[in-house]
Amino acid sequence: MEYLEKYEQWCNNPVFDQETKNELISIKGNEEEIKDRFYKDLEFGTAGLRGVIGNGTNRMNKYTVTKATQGLANFIIKEGGQNKGVAISYDSRIMSKEFSEQTALCLNANGIKTYVFCELRPVPELSFAVRELGCIAGIMITASHNPPKYNGYKVYWEDGAQIVSPKDKQIIEEVNKITDFASIKTMSKEEAIKKGLYSEIGKEIDEKYMEALQKQVLNPDIIKNIQKDIKIVYTPLHGTGAIPVKTILGKIGFENLYIVPEQEKPDGKFPTVDYPNPEDENAFKLALELAKKIDADIVTATDPDADRLGVFAKDSKTGEYMSFTGNMSAMLIAEYVLSQKEKKNLIPKNGALVKSIVSTNLADAIAKQYNLELVEVLTGFKFIGSKIHEFEQTNKNEYVFGFEESYGCLVGTHARDKDGIVAVMLLAEAAAYYKQFGLTLWDQMMNIYEKYGYYKEGAASITMEGESGAEKIKQIMETLRSNEPQNFGKYKILKIRDYKTQNIKDCITNETTKIELPISNVLYYELENDAWCCARPSGTEPKIKFYVGIKAKSLEEAKQKIEELKKAVLEKVEN
Repeated sequence: MEYLEKYEQWCNNPVFDQETKNELISIKGNEEEIKDRFYKDLEFGTAGLRGVIGNGTNRMNKYTVTKATQGLANFIIKEGGQNKGVAISYDSRIMSKEFSEQTALCLNANGIKTYVFCELRPVPELSFAVRELGCIAGIMITASHNPPKYNGYKVYWEDGAQIVSPKDKQIIEEVNKITDFASIKTMSKEEAIKKGLYSEIGKEIDEKYMEALQKQVLNPDIIKNIQKDIKIVYTPLHGTGAIPVKTILGKIGFENLYIVPEQEKPDGKFPTVDYPNPEDENAFKLALELAKKIDADIVTATDPDADRLGVFAKDSKTGEYMSFTGNMSAMLIAEYVLSQKEKKNLIPKNGALVKSIVSTNLADAIAKQYNLELVEVLTGFKFIGSKIHEFEQTNKNEYVFGFEESYGCLVGTHARDKDGIVAVMLLAEAAAYYKQFGLTLWDQMMNIYEKYGYYKEGAASITMEGESGAEKIKQIMETLRSNEPQNFGKYKILKIRDYKTQNIKDCITNETTKIELPISNVLYYELENDAWCCARPSGTEPKIKFYVGIKAKSLEEAKQKIEELKKAVLEKVEN
């Protein structure tokens, strides 16, 4: 069906309410807008849904959300899991609460019990709740760190991790079978409650989640002795993090927590930032102003669903607040946790450190230092969550730490997704620990580089909107495969890992070996001198991403090398 036919159907079909029809009629004649809204169905992909809020098949609205939910419900019933129920949470985004309720009532109409958080809660607590409540699945209504016009829908399975193969493909098949919006079931909230299908959850899960976080504290006595001297600035960026961060830091003894007042309350319009993303230094403007005013030790921020963490800390030599990348903050936490566990003989003999393929190779060096197996997975924390489940099933390894470069890590196995709340907690603890030696977290980061080498990573991306953009992204990947580059600038390519064909090609010997990871449209280039590059179309945004990494002998050399490599990669691709 062509996009204009779909548009006319939405304007006239009685299944769509009058408010929806009126809004669509208001854009009549605007062919470009109509095409963007209807040229395709919003894809229920391996990460669930994510799209611009609005009416149309290519938008996040109650019809596309409940279509996805009906498909999920059909799959749950096929699996015989309807009696276990589904946990549902949501963040501060526009329509998040409404979408969470519409999702619950669709599941209820299919005879599936739902446990809905009475107020917004972060991703890691939803992941925790799935297992704590013994649910078959979980749903988080969030678009993570995307701009305000977006919302999304993440699906978790009973292990508490986001869905992976084969479940993801099977659920997608069920969603795609829903071609008639009239076939989507729903019921009133009053009826769902009366039938015992709709129940709210809150404090009891909050308390258990907090208990799980407290178990990750390694040096409570040091916190007790040093905490009065530590000043922590935190911003939830108008999202879900304020209450859990305030609660956990209070529970473990920190008194000097300063939450950015302008950004403390949830607000889906994100009025103080252009982009509620802790990867973006501009998001820290108000937090840094507060930090300078009170002379804070660390400055932290989480994204709206509080799974990602951004950090600034003082350089004691200059007095300036320095920005940490996601790789840096993760490695700072890893080194602290592992060094303390080693002192206490808490590192398991079969321990594993898990990272995504586009994350820093500093992790490899740290894993080696502490006799951990380094396990690589595809991009997406769901693969790390899946590894935790696999380790529990096979006893081959014991999970110790996992992270990805996109500002997310997990200490502990209470959740199966990245947890910005436990990350803030452990950074505060680390700040207290290193302060007793006169070190800031930035000073300690430099010590880590001196110990292992100056690893630095970077990323560049090319954004291409719409149908034509998606085709161009596809062409770039095809060209890289059909016309293999031999170098990126001064860096010769030693090996090419193609995760789509699952082959590793040695460019020196021309020998090929197999990759034992799921198929994915990713190309990874191992370069000379411990450098690397990876090309990957984004799964959530209309862009192709290029990740790069190098190793140097100093911070200055690292900065220069990474910029040179980024430039060389983009020149190669754009030419």
